[in-house]
Amino acid sequence: MGYPCHNSGHINRHTSKHQKGYKKGNNHPPFHRYMLALLLLAIGLCACDSSEQPGPTPTPATTTPQAAPQAHYVGADHCQGCHDDAYQDWRNSHHDLAMQPVHADTVLGDFNNARFDYNGMTTEFSRQGDTFLITTDGPQGKPQQYPVAYVFGVYPLQQYLIALPQGKLQAFGVAWDARPKAEGGQRWFHLYPEEAVDSQHYLHWTNQSQNWNFMCAECHSTNLNKQYDGDTRTYNTTWSDIDVACEACHGPGSNHLLWADQQQRNQYRFNQPQGLTHRFRERHNVHWQINPESGQPQRSQPAQARTEIQVCAACHARRAQLFEDNRQGQPLLESFLPATLDAGLYHSDGQVNDEVYVYGSFLQSKMYQAGVTCSDCHNPHSLDLKAPGDGVCQQCHESGYGQPEHHHHQASNAPRCVDCHMPVKNFMVVDARRDHSFRIPRPDLTEKLGTPNTCNHCHSEQSAHWAAQQIQSWYPEPNPGYQDFAETLAAARAHAPTAKMPLQALASDLTQTAIVRATAARLLEPYLDADSLQTLTQALQDPDPQVRSAATQSLRALPPELRWSLLSPLLQDPVRLVRVMAAEALADIPAPSLAPKEARLLDSAGAEYLASQRFNGDTPAAQVNLGLFALKQGQPQQALQHYQEAIALDDTWIPAYINLADLYRMMQQDEQGKALLESALQTFPTAEDLHFSLGLLLIRQQQHKAALPHLEQAATLAPHNARYQYVYAVALHSAGQSRQALQVTRAALERLQDANLSALEQELSRQE
Repeated sequence: MGYPCHNSGHINRHTSKHQKGYKKGNNHPPFHRYMLALLLLAIGLCACDSSEQPGPTPTPATTTPQAAPQAHYVGADHCQGCHDDAYQDWRNSHHDLAMQPVHADTVLGDFNNARFDYNGMTTEFSRQGDTFLITTDGPQGKPQQYPVAYVFGVYPLQQYLIALPQGKLQAFGVAWDARPKAEGGQRWFHLYPEEAVDSQHYLHWTNQSQNWNFMCAECHSTNLNKQYDGDTRTYNTTWSDIDVACEACHGPGSNHLLWADQQQRNQYRFNQPQGLTHRFRERHNVHWQINPESGQPQRSQPAQARTEIQVCAACHARRAQLFEDNRQGQPLLESFLPATLDAGLYHSDGQVNDEVYVYGSFLQSKMYQAGVTCSDCHNPHSLDLKAPGDGVCQQCHESGYGQPEHHHHQASNAPRCVDCHMPVKNFMVVDARRDHSFRIPRPDLTEKLGTPNTCNHCHSEQSAHWAAQQIQSWYPEPNPGYQDFAETLAAARAHAPTAKMPLQALASDLTQTAIVRATAARLLEPYLDADSLQTLTQALQDPDPQVRSAATQSLRALPPELRWSLLSPLLQDPVRLVRVMAAEALADIPAPSLAPKEARLLDSAGAEYLASQRFNGDTPAAQVNLGLFALKQGQPQQALQHYQEAIALDDTWIPAYINLADLYRMMQQDEQGKALLESALQTFPTAEDLHFSLGLLLIRQQQHKAALPHLEQAATLAPHNARYQYVYAVALHSAGQSRQALQVTRAALERLQDANLSALEQELSRQE
């Protein structure tokens, strides 16, 4: 399953504290408006914060309290009466300005007939009264004029949403650089300057990857309901607050309003204290002190609940959303599947590589393990740091860390704590974000593995070897840091045979953070044997659901009987995402072979899996997942419909073509698969997966000479794909070109550590 949200191609969500606020309208009516009006007449506009504050003195109950009604959203304005300090902090914050109506005060870009040239297309920005217009290439590549529907973010860049038919809002690919001119801002720029994005490209603003309803809306508005209708392929997306308001984090507030009213409180039984679905109490009565033995900060009491970080992670994480998040206090993995430390997303040492936000980095940190939470450093309402500069670190850490004896730089050129321990990387061209894993700089790993290091961010004219020597001279006793898994993950990513045992140790080590254990469990899949099976079986019992989920995915290749015996208990796991993963892995188990109770469990979890994919039915990835599920259950015609729907939704999504062609192979209709792949290659001539799939098809048809160019293209376009190199070399050997096959194999081995390539080289060398 992919990670559809935060979601590859996620759109900007950053705004500015300094932008003048604009009163946002509520053009989507909130739920139960009539009942809410009656309620507010009775209780006034008053509510209480989730922190411990004394409430009104209760009146003795004279009747048996009735159950509190289902909580619903009431809007941020109803919080101000009791929580004005928090409300004023929130106003004009990044959350408050995450999305706004179009207005002269909210649009920052130059719409005074400005022009921007990109990839042969000139885009014009103009204005007619209160309407802001963009003239650019549309879905068919032809220039067309579009009104701006909403502004999206404020700082360091602002995007603009354009309405397309069927209820779609699309994030336009040319953004406004809101930084000061002295910093290079106050200009139009394209979010993908290194790509040649046209209307056929999957990153074009009209395509699914830039769709607000699916990609962005959940994290930019409150009480977002996507409401996609698969029959008509239309959206009717609604919200209660256009921005990220109070209830986006604290949950629906109607019962809190009931609780806050002295006369009404005793009429109801509240399932949650104070009528709140989310109570952030991780820091209640907690302080940090220096441990006299270690000299390090220590929490006054162990961290118990992790409500705060799970609520933040719903948006500040690279994750797949598989169910509607109704903010009723459920754990993160009830609705979301966070990404592990996957290649492409993270470097092998866990440093951020792609746009993964904060959660996955922070989970790797020693600070998270020690009990630090988001609001230890950030004001949760303004989002500002608790103190300027190094002051936020010195809340817990001694000021001596800021001295030359620690950082070994001159006082006039001393780096801040974050410069060394939270390296920065730009995303969306101008948006600098810091890695939250709080790591020790490791230029020695740059030498070994090619991972980045913060020393050479500043000293770019020097080598990693120079930086490593400097650190060794300052600290003769090496400190590898808290994240000590880089070499294990690097070896596993290269498919090195030596990686299996270190991966097993990593997956079993409960002193490692859950995201690291889950990553190791996921990487064990290619190493499945009796030893690794024992490790993965233990991982199925891991206390963290992300580890159980990862282990489940790694066991999908087991024979059905063994797979059922290991994974069927997870059909009753208390966490929904674990049940869903188990159902996917067991989809091919025939119900008639099971006892009635077992069949009911599988059917129930299978229904949850299907619901998770239908929730994302507007995406080609979910349609392909539904097709694969149908195939496992012996329903090829349903699979065919899902694959065709995937292409209809997004004809730039290559995996849909690959899966459909493979289905044609299973249905003994290779000619249709061949026509499909050849047609797709006309549009996507550099898609290595299409070339590889077509090459294999031609091999099946005994057209070896015609297959070789496609296999060569796949191997050339994907030089780090060991399978493509291996198959191309075997095809060359089968065609009588053994010398060239040996050259290809040896060149691939220089780039990759792969057991299959090594064995092939030995075989080819013997034959030569």
